[in-house]
Amino acid sequence: MNQPEISFELFPPKRPDGIEALLRVADKLAGFDPAFISVTYGAGGSSRERTLGVTSALAEIAPAAGHITCVGASCAEVDKVLEEYWAAGVKRIVALRGDPLEGIGAAYAPHEEGYAYADDLIRGAKKIADFDVSVGCYPETHPEARGLQDELDNLKRKIDAGADRAITQFFFEPEIFLRYRDAAADAGIDKPIVPGVMLQPNFKGLQKMAGLCGAFVPLKISQAYEGLDDDAPARDRATIDLVSEICTRLVGEGVNAFHFYTMNKSAIAMEVCRNLGLNKDRRAA
Repeated sequence: MNQPEISFELFPPKRPDGIEALLRVADKLAGFDPAFISVTYGAGGSSRERTLGVTSALAEIAPAAGHITCVGASCAEVDKVLEEYWAAGVKRIVALRGDPLEGIGAAYAPHEEGYAYADDLIRGAKKIADFDVSVGCYPETHPEARGLQDELDNLKRKIDAGADRAITQFFFEPEIFLRYRDAAADAGIDKPIVPGVMLQPNFKGLQKMAGLCGAFVPLKISQAYEGLDDDAPARDRATIDLVSEICTRLVGEGVNAFHFYTMNKSAIAMEVCRNLGLNKDRRAA
């Protein structure tokens, strides 16, 4: 099996004293030589300052990518964050429109002085510096999209604005990703489409997230976690096995990159990487 390129997503700690613990997680993951490790914003950019601090510290451990969104900020405020990222050595961003301040399901309204949509944000970022830009996409279509064509049209706008790759929302059936990848190619999208893979071992939490983003949860997934509510190690093992199976199947279909939504669970992420033939401390190899 060829070794795929990997990247990881972390979320910033809720309290300042959690930063050290998060950087320890990042250091463990950095041993697998990821293309980058990204750090998310909270809803509506609520953790913007924390994200900036964590991402800047992370850049000393591994290639770092900072999330940036359009929500709740003017162009000037967003540009300031982008400038601070670049100055801190963070040359990669994940550029997203972002969820409405009222939460997923609420109507989105652009900030009156802000970037309206992700493609606007990408063009603004590229004016500031030559960032490597990742964007999001939805193989089961964005909840606000009118259908697959609408989803692909939006992705193409982001690619045309300067995005270097798209990372998918999580999914549970390899065929869902493969159909989307092929449809994107047919639509003239020539940048990499990277499968986003969820490592959430809490099935109730997983169901909730899937419901919010419109991801179909097959019976096989719910059965794998059945009876494990009070057995955290067994849930971790089920997650590792399910994710490893999905990734192995995709590698067999020519997929050569994965982005792991780690939920800050380094042990699960590391075991999945090993199952993909990746060895820790590849940096020293």
